[in-house]
Amino acid sequence: MSKLIINIKELIQIRDKELSYISAKEMNKLPSIKNAYLLIDNGLISEFGKMSEISNFKNIEIIDAKNKFVLPCWCDSHTHSVFSGNRSDEYLQRIQGASYQEIANNGGGILKSSRQINSVSEDVLFFESKERIEALIKYGTGSLEIKSGYGLNYEGELKMLRVINRLKESLPIEIKSTFLGAHAIPKNYKKEDYFKVVVNEMLPDFADDQLIDFVDIFCEKNYFDDEDTRILCEKAAELGIPSKIHVNQFNSIGGIKAGVECKALSVDHLEVMNKNDLNLLKQGKTMPVLLPGCSFFLGIDYANAIDLLSNGIPFAIASDFNPGSSPSGNMNFILSLACNKLKLSTEQAINAATLNGAYAMGVSQTTGSITKGKAANIIITSEINSINDLPYFYGDNLIDKVLINGKEFI
Repeated sequence: MSKLIINIKELIQIRDKELSYISAKEMNKLPSIKNAYLLIDNGLISEFGKMSEISNFKNIEIIDAKNKFVLPCWCDSHTHSVFSGNRSDEYLQRIQGASYQEIANNGGGILKSSRQINSVSEDVLFFESKERIEALIKYGTGSLEIKSGYGLNYEGELKMLRVINRLKESLPIEIKSTFLGAHAIPKNYKKEDYFKVVVNEMLPDFADDQLIDFVDIFCEKNYFDDEDTRILCEKAAELGIPSKIHVNQFNSIGGIKAGVECKALSVDHLEVMNKNDLNLLKQGKTMPVLLPGCSFFLGIDYANAIDLLSNGIPFAIASDFNPGSSPSGNMNFILSLACNKLKLSTEQAINAATLNGAYAMGVSQTTGSITKGKAANIIITSEINSINDLPYFYGDNLIDKVLINGKEFI
């Protein structure tokens, strides 16, 4: 069914379909039309323009967006949003001075989430996760990447990937599945032995079952190193699976170099960077993904977005939604953090959370901008004065409606 949104105060993020991401130089620009209309046909953006030039549409559903802004839905390219339980006890431990690594060494962190995942059935995990992601859609998320990585054994990782596949089938948004078996080292394994299971058993089997869109690895001290990263990415490439890599969260240990040379789609976190890392990111088309929600919750340094921009390096922002280090998938809050802590303009933050986020999860040809032929995944704000109100009123819900494929998500 066709649908027409009229009297839009400002229609923002208008782009040509050929544009797959926004360059660093252009991230401060957000093309828009004031007093606009937008036509949706068969779930796709069909036409848009100025109200003064609107055609005479008949027998069509009308949405009046007077005094409201319309923009594409958020594209959240880095989440761990399939999990069970929570780690609120660790939050209090950190407040009292315990470090991320101390908590992990005492059996907390990723290993605790692993125990929680492995203690519930696939059905329980699916329904818990579905309810959680439905809430994210209401916050304006229209495409979502979800990682495994809390199973940490063959059966647990398979369970998570099956749940992600069921979420793809049951929810209207586009979901991408990332295999993150190399997330941590189980207590009953030596690292080398577990890594062999990940590379030689889990990866090829799960790929054969068509459960994987991307592969990922936590490249960090005490976890997996740059050589592990190369081995995994190269094996995945042989299977036709691109990579997305956790790098430089606490240390720079060569992960960015490995990611760029392996043509990873994205390198994520980047709270710690040096000049060599910046020079490497200027090469190729690997997209940095910054995760300010993690820095906020853990109280660690924020990624230096200004350094990236001044070096001509574009980036995306994502929620890193997970139970241990970023327990919120509300991309409106992430947008506000990006402005407040990364010192971005509203325009830069929206570009990072829409089209660049879509690029970082391989969906920029179908979503992430107001473009004819793309999915009508659209946020209609409440009545606001300026697009700057979105990051400014960081505790308010300024979304009136979310349309996914042209249908209101309630």
